[in-house]
Amino acid sequence: MNVPPDGDTTVLPARAVGRPLAVVAACAAVLALLGAGVSTGFAPLRDLDTAVSEALYAGDDRSRALDVLLEVLTAPGLSVFRYVVAVPVLIWLVRRRAWRTVVWLVVTAVFIRHVTSALKEFFDRVRPAFEDGGAEYGSFSFPSGHSSGIATLVTIGLVLAWPQLAPSPRRGWAVLGVLLVLLVGLTRMWLGVHYPSDVVAGWALGVGWTLLTAVAFGVLPARREDAT
Repeated sequence: MNVPPDGDTTVLPARAVGRPLAVVAACAAVLALLGAGVSTGFAPLRDLDTAVSEALYAGDDRSRALDVLLEVLTAPGLSVFRYVVAVPVLIWLVRRRAWRTVVWLVVTAVFIRHVTSALKEFFDRVRPAFEDGGAEYGSFSFPSGHSSGIATLVTIGLVLAWPQLAPSPRRGWAVLGVLLVLLVGLTRMWLGVHYPSDVVAGWALGVGWTLLTAVAFGVLPARREDAT
């Protein structure tokens, strides 16, 4: 794994930074549009959220076994899961004295929770009113914290590993990461604690936040073809 050394003043090619920033802009646009729809009670979005939520909800009478399975599958979106996974990576980075990357990893992995919480308070959206779903929660719904958390974790992993991967493994790991992100998002709807727009907004927030901080901290190494 290649990490930018402290004090490295190498200027990355414009496209090496421009592409991540374009993704950040797209994620911000998705979050803003969905947030506007939630805030204004945009009928098409509200109706779609309701229909999809009702279709995916596992039910108030679901078995205990199914409930446990869904809780296990949704766990990678928890902050504590993200911190546990980050610990060995942080140890490795500290041993490499890659302090800038250490700070980026800590800031990105920890503060996504606070950014998400601030947005929840701002949009003030009530969770789906399923008896064994959102009705049991006192916190707000938009955006989904599990979804932003897992999107952040997967994006951090890809940012760190991408420069060392050949094209074929890159695609494989990216696909696995996307599948994990999708799975966690689906569990939030199967459990009846989030609307689809909450989940999509959480994904956009996690990816956008991680790439924005990566650019800000200068931890995006140039691709092999850019460096030649």
